[in-house]
Amino acid sequence: MKVKTADPIIRVIDANLNRAKEGLRVCEDICRFILDSKPLSRQCKDLRHQLNAVVEKLGPAALVNSRDIENDVGKPSTTTEMARSKVADIFYANCQRVKESVRVLEEFFKLVDKKLAEDLKKIRYQVYAVEKKVVERI
Repeated sequence: MKVKTADPIIRVIDANLNRAKEGLRVCEDICRFILDSKPLSRQCKDLRHQLNAVVEKLGPAALVNSRDIENDVGKPSTTTEMARSKVADIFYANCQRVKESVRVLEEFFKLVDKKLAEDLKKIRYQVYAVEKKVVERI
């Protein structure tokens, strides 16, 4: 798949892939180290790897070349990011981050690759299922 390196749509995709994968890593570590759940940890890891497959289809270089970190108007943290008081808060915030990011990816991939947009929709529903299982335990 060929993409322009300065394409703002690819910039949106790059930011949301990063956000979703980072959030899944936090959720995975909670499942692994806090809940000691190999199955839940594995599900988070598998979802992260499914998103990595999306990166490979687009080409990592196109994504990295689309970044403009210095001029990103949304880079500063918000005060709510520091308002975590327990592990459940961390899990919930990161799970929301993942779901929102995957939804953005799903929408923007409708402009780039409709098949990948459908794959992302399936990933989003898998995230909902993992979230439900973890919330029941946490």
